[in-house]
Amino acid sequence: MVNFSIRVKNADDVFFRSIPPIFLVVCPSPGFFIPPTLAVKNKIFMKKIFLFSLSLAFLLSCSKEKIEEQENSSSITPKARYSTAAVANIKGANWACPGDNYQSGYLALSGLGPGDSYNTNKAFAQNIASQLSSKVGANTVRIPCNIVTVNDQANWARYRGVIDGILANGSKVIIAYWHETTANGYVTDWNGFKNMWTGVCDNYQGNPNVYFEIMNEPYGYSTNDLLNMYKTWLADHPGVTRGRVLCGGTGYDDNVKNIGGDSRISGCLYSQHIYGYWSSGDLSYWYNNLLNRIGSANYSKTVITEAGCTMNSGLNFFGTTSSNNEVNYFQGVCNASRDKGMAICYWPGVRDGDSYAMCTRSGSTLNQTNSSGKNELNWGYGN
Repeated sequence: MVNFSIRVKNADDVFFRSIPPIFLVVCPSPGFFIPPTLAVKNKIFMKKIFLFSLSLAFLLSCSKEKIEEQENSSSITPKARYSTAAVANIKGANWACPGDNYQSGYLALSGLGPGDSYNTNKAFAQNIASQLSSKVGANTVRIPCNIVTVNDQANWARYRGVIDGILANGSKVIIAYWHETTANGYVTDWNGFKNMWTGVCDNYQGNPNVYFEIMNEPYGYSTNDLLNMYKTWLADHPGVTRGRVLCGGTGYDDNVKNIGGDSRISGCLYSQHIYGYWSSGDLSYWYNNLLNRIGSANYSKTVITEAGCTMNSGLNFFGTTSSNNEVNYFQGVCNASRDKGMAICYWPGVRDGDSYAMCTRSGSTLNQTNSSGKNELNWGYGN
């Protein structure tokens, strides 16, 4: 007696749930279905079996096309969606300074002090990266840099401990430039900026787990000036693999479509931000809002380096429908990221005093703020 079974992608998959229980089997060749029979002894019956199989395969292919059509609509319920691999396998969370990363002084990340040594920073950062992995699902940590933190030799010697600690955990790190407090979305000290990035690149361009985000939220630039700035940066740092360079979209990193595909940044990744307080709408609205900002030609290179919302108010983000704008926003963003194979770095994974934080911090221990938010984020990661 032969045992027969149906092979399914997902227990919640509407495609397979739509097949009536007509005793289908899956042959060793995936996708080819025949009805079970204990024995076939004559050619006429074999011919009938063959014709039945062809007809059934056609019906199933039509059903699949219909479901794939539905998948491109954000209205399909989350657990019926498929996933594609995240860009560069980045599944990230931001680790930020209390208050703001826009600072004119040394960048002391949440939990660290400006006088902490290299060894203290490294041990603490390795622990933070480990907990972001185990409690959030993040394999990448995005952190800021600025001119004072890197160009001052003593500061840079300390801050490298943060980077090295994240790497020691086996995580990736995205190093992003935040301009000084009064710079207004523009690089005002080009020589300092260039020297800063030379210091960072000289130390880490040979490490495949380090990514370089030229500038966070370059809102002071026109599209053409921004692309020229990126072009100059790439010429100044030719040793950096372009596939590990992130170029932010125009404005507050809010429009990748304006820069995507330009030859001046060929081979680079793109950085996109999106927040729920920018607008309001249902899940479908937010799904399309994000994709329209990026453009279909750019999905495969886009990292959503900032997306986040209130995590400490008890909202349920996962596996439910809602009239709440923040829930719709986060589900729309995560669905779009999953569907199109983009990457997300949640804002923030850790920042003291931030209601958006995925984790609160007690000393060196991180505590998950909202399990449904974590689950939805992991859905967006493609997990």
